[in-house]
Amino acid sequence: MKPTPAWRNFEWLSGEWRLCLACNRWAGDRAIVSLFRVISRLGDGAVWYALMLGIALFGGASAGPAALHMAVSGVIAATLYRLLKRWTRRPRPFRSHAQIVAHIAPLDEFSFPSGHTLHAVNFSLIASAWYPQLIVVLAPLTALIALSRVVLGLHYPSDVAVAVLIGFALAESSCLLVF
Repeated sequence: MKPTPAWRNFEWLSGEWRLCLACNRWAGDRAIVSLFRVISRLGDGAVWYALMLGIALFGGASAGPAALHMAVSGVIAATLYRLLKRWTRRPRPFRSHAQIVAHIAPLDEFSFPSGHTLHAVNFSLIASAWYPQLIVVLAPLTALIALSRVVLGLHYPSDVAVAVLIGFALAESSCLLVF
């Protein structure tokens, strides 16, 4: 008999799938689903590329270093989350639980960690380190992107929570190196 992956035992023991299901059912309303689809698509990358471009064009004296900091950290984040996804190979909630509906097509096959959340936290913290006034817009956007991943049935809450921790650690360590 093949052993059960550790993440699978945690999922059932913790009841995490129930929280995922509750969030997913809460999004049964068309308006809520539509809103979270838009928010999720913002997290696909376009908003972060636009932010980097905006900083590069209008960020003043620190524009170049700030945009470069975000770009380099983004490449590291993308590499890290892809490696983790390949290593853990955790199925998405809608693939493991018939009651959970994917309200939007995923960009890749696996769930852990949430790349959208990891990038949102990473980029928001770095941009806010360079331009503190941006936190007023970026913090709510980041929170909504993270929530959208669970609500839309694409990630478990632990996928998002760990992505927050990784994004935070990556941003903070890169800021320690830069500042």
